[in-house]
Amino acid sequence: MDFILRLLQFIVKIVYNIVYVILSVVLPRKKNEQIPAIKDKLVTIPLVEIVQLMRTKRLTSQQLVKAYIERIKEVNPHINAIVQERFEEALADAKRADDLIFKCANSQLTQLYARYPLLGIPFTVKESCGLKGMSYVVGSLQRVDKKAERDCIAVENLKSAGAIPLLVSANPEYCFSIETNSYTNGKCLNPYDFRRSCGGSSGGEGALNGSGATLFGIGSDIAGSIRIPSLFNGVFGHKPTGGLIPNTGVFPSSDDEECNQYLQTGVISRFGSDLGLLLHIMAGANAEKMEFVHPIETKDIKIYYSLGFSGLNGILHHSVTAEIQIAILKAVKCLQQSGLTVEIAQIKAMENSSEIAFSAIARLKKLPLLMREDASVKELLQELVKSYCKASKYTKEGLTFELLRRTNAFMSAEKLIKYKAEGEKLKEEIISLLGNDGVLFFPTFPVPAIHHHTSSLAQWAIDYSLLFNILGLPCTHIPMGVDSDGLPVGFQVIAAPFKDKLCLQIAGALEMAFGGWTPPVKHEFS
Repeated sequence: MDFILRLLQFIVKIVYNIVYVILSVVLPRKKNEQIPAIKDKLVTIPLVEIVQLMRTKRLTSQQLVKAYIERIKEVNPHINAIVQERFEEALADAKRADDLIFKCANSQLTQLYARYPLLGIPFTVKESCGLKGMSYVVGSLQRVDKKAERDCIAVENLKSAGAIPLLVSANPEYCFSIETNSYTNGKCLNPYDFRRSCGGSSGGEGALNGSGATLFGIGSDIAGSIRIPSLFNGVFGHKPTGGLIPNTGVFPSSDDEECNQYLQTGVISRFGSDLGLLLHIMAGANAEKMEFVHPIETKDIKIYYSLGFSGLNGILHHSVTAEIQIAILKAVKCLQQSGLTVEIAQIKAMENSSEIAFSAIARLKKLPLLMREDASVKELLQELVKSYCKASKYTKEGLTFELLRRTNAFMSAEKLIKYKAEGEKLKEEIISLLGNDGVLFFPTFPVPAIHHHTSSLAQWAIDYSLLFNILGLPCTHIPMGVDSDGLPVGFQVIAAPFKDKLCLQIAGALEMAFGGWTPPVKHEFS
């Protein structure tokens, strides 16, 4: 272990525990402070059922798009998740889709949907995942008025399948935070508790999905940026195998080989049953690598589980809350009773998880920086102090992340090389453990949704998620209801490279067993 990094981590843990208690006392939840209830049953139907309704001409794209636009308009004043919308254009797209569908004879619909499997289906996009012609500011005052010049690969593949983008959603500055709070778009709120963060960096997508305001959303994940918002907002989120979907059109990214492994475009949805179809389309030509055509029975999947980091590593980390641990144990017990083999994971090479994770981020020298390249650490610290006084053009969250990168995560260059080798050893151990038919249950993050403006403290625990980006393993966050404070809880499922289908299959099984998404407010339709 690295002494300086771990000392800082332990100090931050103690400070965060104190801050959490104080904020819980001085910021009590206000009565009747909640998003509007869902009144239109249409926005509660999973994608796989929606497609069937449209194929049989019992539902039009215009009806569906209008329903989601109305829901977005209802909730956005409460959560502030939209950066830029294209509602009029989306309705025009929906009309064209309907015209195409209704011109086809029933005998021709199979061929039409083979070519356009998501014809007329609306979705939303994280701002940093380029949507051509739309805002590409990515929460930065330095990029104001910037527009995306092209669609990112995942969006391009979805649009080619007939899907209709509705908007681009909020993310933090340069996506360098687990909290979505920027000078360009303000603060994005959690639909379950407005005092809490919606997470980051795909926070707008997390909040929209948790509010029932989108059928599914596209996000990006380099350090838990899909899974953490999925946890905080009570929905499913999948980070694919490293390198599965090219990062072309995604910001920030680089041509660094390690970056292309760590950073992945993925999907957030209320419905676990929809993830497989969406990932297959988003991956395009690379979908065959996941071998969806060779299914495996759920009963044949082996379950390994851990309630968090163990030993000294666990002591130095933020502790996993009891209710998140219980969620893992409930899922384990359920699957064990269904006949699956279950075993506690013993992973020896995980003892230096923080060093492996943070050193990997420090090695990404080609990833864009907030401040100029030749800025000194002293200048960065001065700017960080200014940011806490709201006198900087940069956010404190972005600067904190940049400080970690510019100081090599407080490690020497030699140690960066050492921990890279340890990461490769850990990857080998996990792949050997899981094989072709095993998955690992592990906390996505140690706590549910954090309070606003505490991410500079809480992000020291991101290796719960970041570690698996570094290893290039596919991960799916699974919602498991809410805790005693009404905040969503859940955990992530990890598999070997290109065994994404195992994660998604477990997600579907647990959705059936536990219900998946729990809405923030009870529906009001009969």
